[in-house]
Amino acid sequence: MIRPLSRTALTLDIVGAVLLFIVFTPISVVFYAPNPSELAAPAVAALVVSSILLFGGVAIGRLSPALALMAAWAGAILQMLAGFGPLPIDVAILMVLYATSAWGSRTVLWWGFGSVLVGGFIATIFIVVVNGLVLNASSGWNAISTGTLLLILSILALGFAWVCGLLWRVVLRARRTRTAQLQAESLAAEEQERVRIARDMHDIVAHSLAVVIAQADGARYAAAVKPEMATEALGTIAQTARGALSDVRLLLTQLRHRQGDGPQPTLADLETLFAQVRQAGIEPRITVDPTPPGEPPGAIQLAVYRILQEALTNSIRHGDGAVDVHLAWLPDRVEIQVRNTVASGPSQPSGGHGLIGMRERAQLVGGSLQAEREGAQFVVRAVLPIGEGA
Repeated sequence: MIRPLSRTALTLDIVGAVLLFIVFTPISVVFYAPNPSELAAPAVAALVVSSILLFGGVAIGRLSPALALMAAWAGAILQMLAGFGPLPIDVAILMVLYATSAWGSRTVLWWGFGSVLVGGFIATIFIVVVNGLVLNASSGWNAISTGTLLLILSILALGFAWVCGLLWRVVLRARRTRTAQLQAESLAAEEQERVRIARDMHDIVAHSLAVVIAQADGARYAAAVKPEMATEALGTIAQTARGALSDVRLLLTQLRHRQGDGPQPTLADLETLFAQVRQAGIEPRITVDPTPPGEPPGAIQLAVYRILQEALTNSIRHGDGAVDVHLAWLPDRVEIQVRNTVASGPSQPSGGHGLIGMRERAQLVGGSLQAEREGAQFVVRAVLPIGEGA
């Protein structure tokens, strides 16, 4: 019955309802009795209490549409029992009906619709019979036609507020559906990138461990004439490497759900990548300082290649041709920075499948990546650790 609502939203609803109460209650008194001194005190008190109930329902319309509808019914009944006809304070009834169809549960939604029909009928009976419109009619036919017209107008007025709330309900549902769709697409993109990463890492690790196993086996056989401890140590190396290879294959198979083979790019392939970018009409300015001190780990080489590949692809799509690439191979890490000027028109997106993939690449090797707009440029920065933990 109580919906989750932020404190700010609830405060705004309460303040708005209080302001409406302050404005419409005095107007209703003057509207009903141009000379307020002729209005009895109990009638004024009933009008004030009715107004409190009605605008109290407005205050909690988003928090609890069901309680708001109850309060509106109580206020309307008290208003009629005190002998009052339609008053300006009744605008609160329209706002409560809007709330029932916009934010209420399915049950409250249909209770609101029922209130439109029942409330319109009761209001018509009260106006026609209690307020004496039947007595003022010149004939029975005029009385019937007047009552019918009032019934139609009452239902239309109440129904209009309810339908407006229903339309807003549809808008809110469409927004939630769109948000859920975007989240699903993001999760699917992350899963697809993990599949590609798993394939790449499987090939790198499997190849490396296969080499270790072959070398360890060869060393063990070659050391047959040497002390038994060396032979035992080499045997342990081979056994451990085989176990690691089996575990890694099992883990990565579970991660990517399918096998995939393909050559893995290294730093030697970067020139080919840059050549492809040049063929697209962009001349990247490349700086490598300092250069790699040796042969970086295969996982780092792959991550550097894939990050640069995606960053340069984004610069082709969203840039105007000016791209700066900087690589710094430090003893414990490699720093990547790609800057491109954003072309006029739609700004370069701060999120997307490509950026998700770059972050996945960096995080998998223990690094980090940031991609953001800086003035007229879009900058991608990545830091990848180099060492035993890489």
